[in-house]
Amino acid sequence: MDKDFPTPAEISRDLNLIKGQADGIRTYSAIEGTPAETLARIKAGTDIAGLAKKAGLKMWLGIWLSANPADNAKEMAIGIAEAKAYPDTVTRVIVGNEVLLRRDLSVDDLIKDIDSVRAQVKQPVAYADVTDFWEQFPQVAPHVDIVMIHFLPYWENTPLSVDDALAEIDSTTAHFKRLFPGKQISIGETGWPSRGRWRGPAAPSRVNEAVFLRRFVGLAAKEGVDYNLIEAFDQNWKYEDEGVAGANWGIWNADRVQKFPLNGPVVEHPSWPWYAALAALSGCLLFAAVGFRNLRLAVPAFALGNGFAIACMGTLPMLYDNWLRLDALVNLPLQALLAVLALRRADAILARRPVAPARSGAQALAGWRHLRPGLDYGGLWFLFLASAAVFEALLVFDGRYRDAPMAVFIVPAMASVLRLWTKDRPALGWEECLAGGALAVLGVVDVAIEGLANLDFVMWNVAALVLAAPVLLAYAQRKK
Repeated sequence: MDKDFPTPAEISRDLNLIKGQADGIRTYSAIEGTPAETLARIKAGTDIAGLAKKAGLKMWLGIWLSANPADNAKEMAIGIAEAKAYPDTVTRVIVGNEVLLRRDLSVDDLIKDIDSVRAQVKQPVAYADVTDFWEQFPQVAPHVDIVMIHFLPYWENTPLSVDDALAEIDSTTAHFKRLFPGKQISIGETGWPSRGRWRGPAAPSRVNEAVFLRRFVGLAAKEGVDYNLIEAFDQNWKYEDEGVAGANWGIWNADRVQKFPLNGPVVEHPSWPWYAALAALSGCLLFAAVGFRNLRLAVPAFALGNGFAIACMGTLPMLYDNWLRLDALVNLPLQALLAVLALRRADAILARRPVAPARSGAQALAGWRHLRPGLDYGGLWFLFLASAAVFEALLVFDGRYRDAPMAVFIVPAMASVLRLWTKDRPALGWEECLAGGALAVLGVVDVAIEGLANLDFVMWNVAALVLAAPVLLAYAQRKK
């Protein structure tokens, strides 16, 4: 995206990681940098195919086709040159990737490009696209040696669980063998994200990624199809386009650490002892903040400590850019502060000590307008309430790539439970009513959109309703 390409040494390091774990790699574009730079690399043996050859890996060479005929001509020329330079390493040439899906070329223009490359290389030629477009344009099949299909069940319009996804791949592969008899069927892309938003029953997790890949490999062997797994490495830059899930399809993480073994047991959160220690430490510190006086506050203190640890666990591993780092730098300390303030206020209320009325939303907004936000309990609680309503609106109206923000609001939701327990009613200006009412209504709408199979969003929307509950209850009591 930024035209900042890896060096041959960096590519070699990556290929050496892959060596022994896979037979080969798939590329998507033949040109590396400029056409002249690529030809020089091919001559020197430092292009990707040359480096793959040194690593003992095979390669499916991709030729990227776009809507620009001049660029396509350059891509095809370089791809043909690379295929001829490495006849034993390049085992397949893929002319075009999801061109029909993107509607970059007409089917006739695509076929012309495929025929042109196929006439000039000795390797089998493939075209890669999602299943719907192969069925819509079956006339492409006679012009290729390999019908290459993409199957990413997580991104399907009707998302599937791991079990249903594997069953669907099995039936789809059998269907394509019947649809294109005599053609080799290959799965060019499949995989599962290890982290990100749930999409219905499609739950990203390390365990689910491991289970999907292992079972898929067995299925592919049974069906006699070859395949390419998406993908070798997590790619943080994909977060900007596809959310957290987009950045977490790798078998290795972005730091080149393998996320799980390819056989044997897999732990969902390998760092859980550190977060458990953080939870215990946070709970102790919160209980200390109220002087260990009231044993009834021990459970809330450790619950809030666990909430803060969950907030850290859901935030710190996903700091993909400076905006996310800034968000974490603001959000986590504010959640910690709210936990302390909420516990101290509960301690005073339970001990029947006088407490000042919490600042209202109107007062908080006035303070922020005059650049005097004030880090008091009422202002912080209203800030989280109003922010949650905004997040919920984004999920309802533009939620495809947005995660459930449980980690951002788990401590405020727990503070609301504490507020309900101590009967600490919030102020009821229009600001509180608007934020609380909007959060509750949008939470119900979001459950209807996501469905009850999406347990991640069900839990988040329950937390959202809990966060809004003090306002709703106070309003109901005032109406009485």
